[in-house]
Amino acid sequence: MNADRTHSRARNRGGQTVEDAISRYLNHKLESGGSRSTMKPVLESFAAFCTRESVEYVDDLDSSDCREFGLELREHYIDGEIAGSTANTYFAYVRAFLSFCVRDEQLDTNPAATESAEEFLPEDRPSGETQFWEPAQRDRLLEYADERVRMAREETIDVSVERAYRDRTIVVLLAELGLRGAEMFRDTNDDERTGLLWADVDLESGRITVFGKSRDREPVGLTKAARSALERLERVQDPPTDDWPLFPTDHAASKYAAVEDATGERPEPGSDIDTICRDKRVAPPSITKEAGRQILKQLTGEAGIELEGDQEYLQPHGARRALGAELYEKGHSELAQSALRHKSIETTHKAYSDIKAEDVAQSIDEVRE
Repeated sequence: MNADRTHSRARNRGGQTVEDAISRYLNHKLESGGSRSTMKPVLESFAAFCTRESVEYVDDLDSSDCREFGLELREHYIDGEIAGSTANTYFAYVRAFLSFCVRDEQLDTNPAATESAEEFLPEDRPSGETQFWEPAQRDRLLEYADERVRMAREETIDVSVERAYRDRTIVVLLAELGLRGAEMFRDTNDDERTGLLWADVDLESGRITVFGKSRDREPVGLTKAARSALERLERVQDPPTDDWPLFPTDHAASKYAAVEDATGERPEPGSDIDTICRDKRVAPPSITKEAGRQILKQLTGEAGIELEGDQEYLQPHGARRALGAELYEKGHSELAQSALRHKSIETTHKAYSDIKAEDVAQSIDEVRE
């Protein structure tokens, strides 16, 4: 939540809550070309957003709230979780709901029907823009991450050993487990997404627990490669507390602020802030989603990986899509559903409908031969 939005909002106790208004809308009036089944999860997501923004009643909503929701959709687009066209469709569903609220005399005007509210929405492009990590690209990125660790140990590059292992582990967890960037890194727009901590890792049982898209704690099993990467990172990092992040920030000012918040005293400028954090057992913040993207952009470029079209780097969500595609292509659709933690097999089928169509065509050819 933005700092300027933490003020106490005026409440109209005679008004209708956002959740009640959404329920009324879904039960009695649907617009914008959406069915109840397609609009319901989007509007429930909007209701959850309103809760995070301390908006309880419909008449508390204003254009800046809708603008923030548009920015959140843009973040999902940047992370590769939804297409630009999908972000615009979701916003259209919310706009249609708020138009209903105007007619229902819950609002005077529609706060989503302004240029300001729509400013952050991504360009409306077709869903074909979604990226996959090709096997050769994935293998090269993993290979380079290993090379970088070796070079850091030999001190032939200006990268610390701990940072090299940190970045290598990021690549491995993305490639092996298909984790979302929002499940691994800190989200500056969501106070509950603080990034993975060592308390989330159970190497003995072979699992890691993430704060999933559903906003529930979800266990994820570790493959051999993922488990090995985490074991090596733990040995190198030697986290002093369980609340230490797997991927601590390199941003010194953030570490200074963490120590000051925890102790009430700010270390002197030029201090060895990393040693101070360890000595005082003050965990630094995790890197942000944007920092995670920058790391992948750097590694993609340094590894000399060629990309098609206007793609700049291997995005986090591309690894997730690739893992699901690999399992789906081999006929393991239920395993793909479990690995990606989709709530239903229909979601998995929809995500890889192009692969399913190709399989059907191949089966027809085989029958006719």
